Amino acid sequence: MQFETPLQAATLIKRYKRFLADVTTDEGKEITVHCPNSGSMRGCSTPGSQVMLSTSPNLKRKYPQTFEMVKEGDTWIGVNTMLTNKIVAEAILDGQIKELQNIDNLKREVVTSKSSRLDLLLVRGDEKIYVEIKNCSLVENGWAMFPDAVTVRGTKHLNELASLVEQGHQGIIFFLVQRTDADRFRPASHIDPLYAETLAAVEKKGVQILVYQAEVLPESIIVQKSIPCFLNNSVKSKKLS
Repeated sequence: MQFETPLQAATLIKRYKRFLADVTTDEGKEITVHCPNSGSMRGCSTPGSQVMLSTSPNLKRKYPQTFEMVKEGDTWIGVNTMLTNKIVAEAILDGQIKELQNIDNLKREVVTSKSSRLDLLLVRGDEKIYVEIKNCSLVENGWAMFPDAVTVRGTKHLNELASLVEQGHQGIIFFLVQRTDADRFRPASHIDPLYAETLAAVEKKGVQILVYQAEVLPESIIVQKSIPCFLNNSVKSKKLS
């Protein structure tokens, strides 16, 4: 995914109230920006970090700038979770996801039951492949992890995928790691043990786990490669038929 217009550099003062952040622009002006990330942003919201902002053409927005990415050390991290589905969908359609080749049709925001919807429905011949996408921005000691805060909604999505698999469809939980300083993935059981337990349980029921890493730069966010997922000290990496 390429950014259509150049991003604006700034320095993070603080992130607060979940969806707001205060920054100082390179011109020295302090402004409040929209932060489209409902997680804790653990490990990627350090005051004083360099950030990049986009500007909305919508003149009615209270906060025209959007917090897109932050630099921790030498690593850019994508934190705008509103872009995650777009990045993954583009990668699928461009043939960058080796497990999801030759897709005939892609639908977004698909209602799957009375109280649930999932991010993508992929159609390949007679196959229906349901995909729920999660943005992963937390890395500790080379491990990419999800979630960075307790997620009841995320656990619900896992159970919905398992239900669809029981109905004869394919179900995928897709973790997009938007930083390049990790080489393996595991659920963050120390943050949300129920999510970690549920992920392991639905994997045994046939839900497939895909973890891909993206290179995040001020000009673009590009999906690059898959990285291994570890559950119960074993690698889980499966190809779809």
